[in-house]
Amino acid sequence: MTDDTSGGDSAPRSRTPLAVGAWLWVGAPLAYGLYELIRKATQLFTG
Repeated sequence: MTDDTSGGDSAPRSRTPLAVGAWLWVGAPLAYGLYELIRKATQLFTG
């Protein structure tokens, strides 16, 4: 069988910062939009 390890000396990079950045890029506007939706819906239904 063959071994799938690379012959390079570099350690594998962590993608955690990229994942955190992507979640913030999408999550922050989504959270703000949901906040505004709930705020305006309560104004609409409470008078």
